[in-house]
Amino acid sequence: MKKNKISKNWINKQHRDVYVRQSKIEGYRSRAVYKLQEIDSKFKIFKNGISVIDLGAAPGSWSQFASKYVKNGKILSIDLNEMEKIDKTFQIRGDFTDGKYQSMIKEYFGKKVDIVLSDMAVNTTGNKSIDSIVTGELCIQAMNFAKEILNTKGKFVAKIFMGSTFNEIVSQAKKYFKETNVFKPQASRKDSKESFIICKILR
Repeated sequence: MKKNKISKNWINKQHRDVYVRQSKIEGYRSRAVYKLQEIDSKFKIFKNGISVIDLGAAPGSWSQFASKYVKNGKILSIDLNEMEKIDKTFQIRGDFTDGKYQSMIKEYFGKKVDIVLSDMAVNTTGNKSIDSIVTGELCIQAMNFAKEILNTKGKFVAKIFMGSTFNEIVSQAKKYFKETNVFKPQASRKDSKESFIICKILR
């Protein structure tokens, strides 16, 4: 009964959500696209001709956004789940933390890249502390991979949750990058603990 009530509440919230409605009108696969849109507007992430890696990309709205703004560049999307095709993107189904898939990514670009994106979060357990810790670990793994594959002027954008790993992530980001900002877009739900870390220029 409790599970059905939660599901019903989620459905009602989706119906009331202006970003959900807007994403359907504009042909995006999820409301998450508007978080990236705000980040790009504020921090100037995208430009023509750049190379982008979208980690944990499914269902694909961030890659959709990138494909519209990155002309004459290369976009690679990777996720554990299969995604519908997106024009101008190369897709891999797999775990980016696996060395095999990291090698595939490096081989595809053949050089350092401009942007690494990560909107990854674990499937929620209901325990916010555990969810925050596990999602934080994903962010740290994404950041370590970004440090390895980004060029000197590269940018890293990733989801983080307020919690026990928050300070560790920000501290590590400041060691790796010259510019580090934490930002909560208006498109993030008010009751969500998520924010995004935006990093530029490797040290």
